[in-house]
Amino acid sequence: MALLIAALSAGAEPVRFAPERDYGPFVYEDADGTVRGLSVDLLRLVERQAGLQVRTLPAAPLAEQLEALRAGRADLISSLRPTPERARFLAFSLPYVSVPAVLVRRADASPASLPALAGQAVAVGKSYAVEGFVREQFPQVRWVAVPDDVAALRGVAEGRFAGAVVDAASTAFIVRRAGLSGLRPVEAVGFEYRLSFAVPRTRTDLLERLDEAIRAIPAAERLAVLERWLPPLDASQAPPSGGQSLAVRWGAALVLLAAAG
Repeated sequence: MALLIAALSAGAEPVRFAPERDYGPFVYEDADGTVRGLSVDLLRLVERQAGLQVRTLPAAPLAEQLEALRAGRADLISSLRPTPERARFLAFSLPYVSVPAVLVRRADASPASLPALAGQAVAVGKSYAVEGFVREQFPQVRWVAVPDDVAALRGVAEGRFAGAVVDAASTAFIVRRAGLSGLRPVEAVGFEYRLSFAVPRTRTDLLERLDEAIRAIPAAERLAVLERWLPPLDASQAPPSGGQSLAVRWGAALVLLAAAG
């Protein structure tokens, strides 16, 4: 089937992929300028399965890449959670991973929850799906929009923010990659990142091919991608939330990816 699609697609215009610069482990630009991540590896499988030709554009912050799709300068973005605002100009594929957003604080700070941080500066990624959620649910917090999760966590480590709301996978990845220390997740904030690919609403043809390809990727290949980028969380570092540790919630992400087909 993939070979047939590839043959039919010969000579077609390449799909312009707009990668986010700093959303590891899902998509990020490495020190050598290479775009890497879980979503990138999965896109390669989708590209092969659907017979697409994908051209990767220069990496940029999320807000810039969303504007590129809105303006017709790009055809595809990854690692995105649907929101009503985004749905005005984007259509979303099947989700391929789910990860909870968590509040991260310095290890030497009290384990205060978001309501206890009223009036204090807490970082959140600008234009990230979780931004609107936390602003609505916790209006008493002084939210500071930052370009990406790296800036958010670095600001916490340096004492400029009382905390940051970041997804659990990015927290673990950035702490390792940036060599940050003295940080700990305090609680899940009640928001799940169910991440999808997204295309302009006018590209229903591309969306159908993405969904068909996601379904067709063998479960073993999907799981291999997920496990490559999301090693199991250490339950001792993740406090219980709603009767489940973040480690258990992380396990649900593996189930979601395996069940996508």
